Amino acid sequence: MKYQSRRPALILLADGTIFYGKSVGNKEGTSFGEVCFNTGMTGYQEIFTDPSYFGQLMVTTNAHIGNYGATNEETESDGVKISGLICRNFSYTYSRQDAQESLEDFLTSNHLFAISDVDTRALVAYIRDHGAMNAVISTDVDNIEALKAQLAEVPSMNGLELASKVSTKEPYFFGEEDAAIKIAALDIGIKRNILRNFSKRGVYIKVFPYDTSYQEMKKWGADGYFLSNGPGDPEPLENAIQVAKDIIEEDQPLFGICLGHQVIALANGISTYKMHNGHRGINHPIKNLITGKGEITSQNHGFAINREETEANANVEITHVHLNDHTVAGIRIKNKNCFSVQYHPEASPGPNDATYLFDQFIENIKKSKV
Repeated sequence: MKYQSRRPALILLADGTIFYGKSVGNKEGTSFGEVCFNTGMTGYQEIFTDPSYFGQLMVTTNAHIGNYGATNEETESDGVKISGLICRNFSYTYSRQDAQESLEDFLTSNHLFAISDVDTRALVAYIRDHGAMNAVISTDVDNIEALKAQLAEVPSMNGLELASKVSTKEPYFFGEEDAAIKIAALDIGIKRNILRNFSKRGVYIKVFPYDTSYQEMKKWGADGYFLSNGPGDPEPLENAIQVAKDIIEEDQPLFGICLGHQVIALANGISTYKMHNGHRGINHPIKNLITGKGEITSQNHGFAINREETEANANVEITHVHLNDHTVAGIRIKNKNCFSVQYHPEASPGPNDATYLFDQFIENIKKSKV
């Protein structure tokens, strides 16, 4: 086995609880973030590069990570976005023919510190019971008090604006320029597979930075507007909330996913809250209240919208609910061309049960153009 003798490492949680492991690649390192877990059996590379995970220490519940390597086609952004990886068994070798490199090499090139040989079942059970919290992973196992002092300075995810950390700095285009439909997307942490899903449906997309106004986006002459997924607390995103208000006021076609869904709720006076440990995985059950059908979905969020306020809002209809905890998973604005979902219809990773939502948005745009 590679790295027979590896450096001891630890996970120190904000409440003082410690779990032990070993450094991946025998590297020294320390990394801080909010610790959370993902229950997906596959798709680790897409998870690590999803901007929605920015600033988080990812615990993978699947026991084996790295066994199928890494490939350029499975990145969801310009690089790794998690702040650190925690796993049970890390595979230094891989068996997939299409892989271009090992996961170790991929993480090294992205400067990501990772630890393995952790009792992830015990760690996940602890997070599930005590909630997501800040933590540090480190090989500096003999300086716990110093790590505690540094960890105390890490800001809470509650109230933290992170869209500016992952958004594009300049507008860019995706898809075929002569496509029949044009969509303006506000990038508050957009995944590439969202853009791919639009493009293969005959859409040309212009992606705008997180702080772009609706007036600026409108100049491009889009047929519809999209609010992306992303990391952090939605409440500090004052510009995105105003953009949503402006689009809804003019009754332009609008679709939001994940963080974009929360922004649309806030634009309609519905508050959001930080969940106990969030939804992160690729097997979350959703019920579509319009069709009565069930969907297995890919999810990644630590915040949700207030259900009581949603039900009390005469202008908003709940369209989807999460069957595990009955949180709001989708809404539409009555008498307006606007809807959103809390989960990821583009998957990557995950099932394709909800890709119909992209078709629904395209149909909404076509109807608005008649």
